[in-house]
Amino acid sequence: MHRTLLFLALLGSLLPLIASAADSKPNFVIIFADDQGYGDLGCFGSKKIKTPNIDRMAKEGRRFTNFMVASPVCTPSRAALLTGCYPKRVGLHQHVLFPQSTKGLNPNEHTIADHLKAEGYATACFGKWHLGHHPETLPRQNGFDVYFGIPYSNDMNHPDNKGKPRVPSDQLWRNQASAVELWKTPLIENEKIVEVPVDQRTVTRRYTDRAIDFISEHKDEPFFVYLPHSMPHIPLYVPEDAYDPDPQNAYTCVIEHIDTEVGRLMDTIRQLDLADNTYVIYTSDNGPWLQFKNHGGSAGPLRAGKGTTFEGGQRVPCVMWGPGRIPAGSQCDELVASIDILPTIATLVGSPLPQDRKIDGMDMSHQLTGAPRPTRDEYLHYTSRGQIEGIRVGNWKLLVKNQRQRNAKQNTKLPTPEVLLFDLDADVGEQNNLAASHPDVVQKLQTRMLELDAEIEANARAPWKKP
Repeated sequence: MHRTLLFLALLGSLLPLIASAADSKPNFVIIFADDQGYGDLGCFGSKKIKTPNIDRMAKEGRRFTNFMVASPVCTPSRAALLTGCYPKRVGLHQHVLFPQSTKGLNPNEHTIADHLKAEGYATACFGKWHLGHHPETLPRQNGFDVYFGIPYSNDMNHPDNKGKPRVPSDQLWRNQASAVELWKTPLIENEKIVEVPVDQRTVTRRYTDRAIDFISEHKDEPFFVYLPHSMPHIPLYVPEDAYDPDPQNAYTCVIEHIDTEVGRLMDTIRQLDLADNTYVIYTSDNGPWLQFKNHGGSAGPLRAGKGTTFEGGQRVPCVMWGPGRIPAGSQCDELVASIDILPTIATLVGSPLPQDRKIDGMDMSHQLTGAPRPTRDEYLHYTSRGQIEGIRVGNWKLLVKNQRQRNAKQNTKLPTPEVLLFDLDADVGEQNNLAASHPDVVQKLQTRMLELDAEIEANARAPWKKP
């Protein structure tokens, strides 16, 4: 009898703990690199760049080999990630924002941070925002509790983008100490500028420091950390202890430094016993800036890079980690997109998305575990200027590239568009144009592309605009 009573007493004390663990909501960390190519991680085939920490994430989690972002440039890609929408739907599709821009992400949009904050999450953004530098458009107006980072790209100058240096990238790399003063990029805490110019040599580490402190502070409650690094967008910088003066190794130094900082953050999650209840996603906003050669990355087997709708511009490396939830050492080759992250997170926390607006992303939570369920079958490709240019349906990818009219006075007729059709299953490098031999596929895909784009345009929502 005594043992029975003791057992019941112990069971009674454990039940609240068991229920609490079962009811606890998972934490989320999204690490978003800037201009990192498909071939710039060890786990995605790089032979030169050593990324042991991200590679470990892949060994303990899942690689996504067919992960697409919604634009080949910064602002629209970031808008899509956070809102789950094609950039055109939220009015941020026309290239990137600059210090003199007068618009930004509308606070009425529903972001990942908005969704999780409504569920009781602590939310933070540490890094490059690039969705509007005006106070009305900064992270704390879009669901984040705290913000620390730069408001736009690290090659832009406060306050009007004037006075930017014209110095070769190799020379900048060789003289990091003096070069850091050449760019007048501001560092913002919440809505206040706290440093001009930001010391870009240390900013990757400082973002990570803030993320580690935030996770440590909120370890006993659900949290969401959005960590969009400024690098490896040019100009490139690293702290002294990660620096190699040879400019041929500049890009490698930056990616390896990011990997080191990812390792620090992951160690914190493990040391705080948060691993079993935390999802970490590592990916990039678009492909590599190939024109900068040793200061730009690699698209691996993919064609072209940043600024293009070829795979190298929009297919990016992606690793998702979540011990106990995501099978270790696994791989997903099916089409998944950054716009799917918001709907997927909504499913994982068990809370529906708002019904008063169209969200283009799909719930892909089953892709985290490899469960056999229908997956995304089509995807639109917009240029860096927001023009519809292509569609992916299954293994087929169509691009209809309108050639620029160079002399409008002499030519009254627009140049004939270049039509490209690729079978990505057989030709991931997009080298074999099948348009001439499959006109029926071209017509079918083009009709669908224009139909989907017309719906988005008809129902597009306005960005925030300065009065």
